[in-house]
Amino acid sequence: MSLVKELYEPYVLPARARISTDPVMRRLVDPAIEPEVLERFFIQYHSFGVYMTEPVEGWIRRAGQRCLLLGMDSIGKGLLKHARQEAGHHQMMIDDVRMLVRRWNIRRRAMLHTERLLAQHPTDAMRTYRHLHEATISGELPAAQIAIEFEIENLSLVLGPHLLSNVARVLGRETLEGLSFLKEHVQLDMNGANSRMMEELLQMMPENARTLAETGSEALDIYLRFLGDCLQSAEAALWSPQDEAVAC
Repeated sequence: MSLVKELYEPYVLPARARISTDPVMRRLVDPAIEPEVLERFFIQYHSFGVYMTEPVEGWIRRAGQRCLLLGMDSIGKGLLKHARQEAGHHQMMIDDVRMLVRRWNIRRRAMLHTERLLAQHPTDAMRTYRHLHEATISGELPAAQIAIEFEIENLSLVLGPHLLSNVARVLGRETLEGLSFLKEHVQLDMNGANSRMMEELLQMMPENARTLAETGSEALDIYLRFLGDCLQSAEAALWSPQDEAVAC
């Protein structure tokens, strides 16, 4: 049995259970969800998601640099390599927003403006997510950044395929063209960089397994709240739609 399963997962499983039991998550994968709500959710998810994704490369790089300073050479180098792989991912979200808005404006009455969507104020969950990263990187255990990435990656792998399947059912397969960010992260290998670094980290410091799991659980909880914010914002926009100029 791997150390991740033996030492780490027992403390994080309660948080992971929410992926399938949370009412918001259940609604998003429900084939009975209103098409306009699901479509507008993804517009909000990608618009808000730029705020959540743009700093990721820097977070991972800075965590790696701090690990190097603390003498954790292998972990630090692994994080620096992973940071380079995350470069520019927020641009995928911006491109997805533009494609989804273009598709919405062709088919729906209430017109949307891409730049206005991207300029929305962050929610409490979004700000808390950034704060968690910053506190982790500057704290006593910067390597816990790996646990954050590990849990968000797991969320994509667990929830993502169900979301994509429901989009194809409810909105049609052509809508998947505007979900490049989600599709790429669903295809990630759970035995990839984060999994290997978690295993190595637990070999180095098994006494910190619970702390790592608590950090990962907190990140997952915040991200699920963020998804709830996206759904709530989508529904609010549909209940009181306002015409906006089309963004080209």
